[in-house]
Amino acid sequence: MTIYLPQLSDDPQLFPDIEQALDDPDGLLAMGGDLSPQRIINAYHNGIFPWFSEGEPLLWWSPSERATINAGTVHISKSMKRFINKQQMSITLNHCFSAVIQACAKPRIKRADTWINQDMIEAYVQLHKLGLAHSIEVWFEGELVGGLYGVCVGQTFCGESMFSQMNNSSKLAFIALNQHFQANGGKVIDCQMQTEHLKSLGVNTLSRADFKKSLSVTRDRLLDKSCWLKQALTINTSH
Repeated sequence: MTIYLPQLSDDPQLFPDIEQALDDPDGLLAMGGDLSPQRIINAYHNGIFPWFSEGEPLLWWSPSERATINAGTVHISKSMKRFINKQQMSITLNHCFSAVIQACAKPRIKRADTWINQDMIEAYVQLHKLGLAHSIEVWFEGELVGGLYGVCVGQTFCGESMFSQMNNSSKLAFIALNQHFQANGGKVIDCQMQTEHLKSLGVNTLSRADFKKSLSVTRDRLLDKSCWLKQALTINTSH
């Protein structure tokens, strides 16, 4: 089957409307362009994200259903609460972005390849240096054992990837992000694609149109200035 995709121009602000995304493969919208900070941020502002494997052209996506969760509504199961109250892991914000994205890029047991290639790593590290991309880190005895990273667009945090090297470490990162983001004025966490792992944490799906509507409200609103300062994070299990 031949697929015809719009080729992005040199103007980093120009993307097709997300309603033009393909049904098969779901959400594929455009190809080409580059991974400049201006283009990536403009993509997120419009509900679009880059996702491609090594050897493929640069592809841009906006799936028909978007996995999202409102900040402050993360589900913490009884067993997870017990784990949090007993565990000896610590959680930090923006302490080692590069190490987190490198860990997310490593092949998984169930997935030998990775879409986080060197070009993506360099692009998002640059976004972090510009104060636009952020990481949550989970530590055990001084070792990085879990975390996640993503891009903040106003009051929406666009999560990109997470990793876990110890049981529940990525869940800790996600729960901490959800609570911290809400406490600083954040409204929505975009998780892109739904998984059973995310569903267990309370993540639901929105239609593309509803996500677009939500993003139009949140993307230009400001957070508390201290939100992304380097700091330690704690989780409240009393809810």
